[in-house]
Amino acid sequence: MQREQILEHALNVLEKNGLAATTSLPQLAGQGELALAQLEGHWPDRDALLYDALRYHGQQIDSWRRQVLLNDQLDGEQKLLARYQVLSEQVQKGRYPGCLFIAACSFYPQPDQPVHQIAEQQKQASWHFTHRILVELGLDNPTMVADQLELILEGCLSKLLVKRNAQDVATARRLAEDVLRIALCRANGALA
Repeated sequence: MQREQILEHALNVLEKNGLAATTSLPQLAGQGELALAQLEGHWPDRDALLYDALRYHGQQIDSWRRQVLLNDQLDGEQKLLARYQVLSEQVQKGRYPGCLFIAACSFYPQPDQPVHQIAEQQKQASWHFTHRILVELGLDNPTMVADQLELILEGCLSKLLVKRNAQDVATARRLAEDVLRIALCRANGALA
């Protein structure tokens, strides 16, 4: 089994069982799905595998963001809301991407802990993606609106982590649309 397949498997197990409930390499190996020796050959412990899995997942998300930014067929609003479409599709498959970064920051609260740092980097990358698009849209206060939109996204991911209710993605998307439309109206002088 290739390293990427093992990382995908680990992400699946972590998303299904949660970070706190997956405390060892044998738990990450799953029941008969993956030989423990395959994990031990690459990672000395659970934290090392968790770090690599989150880094790998972060790279996947970064690649997706680049594709969205370069997609000339989408306008700014569509680019900002595309994450909710992908999130909804993943939740329907029983996957909860992004939730692991939220959980990692809580599970490893020390800022100098490597797992916390990789999760924090992903949260910052998400904010910069949002902010960049808002600047391109010409909003008068893109920093504040980026903070608002990221708060909505993090709230959605946090709630998904606990409740796993797909409707929360639709609710978060609608709220993000409303915040964005108000910001665009303000930028165009409609709320002056």
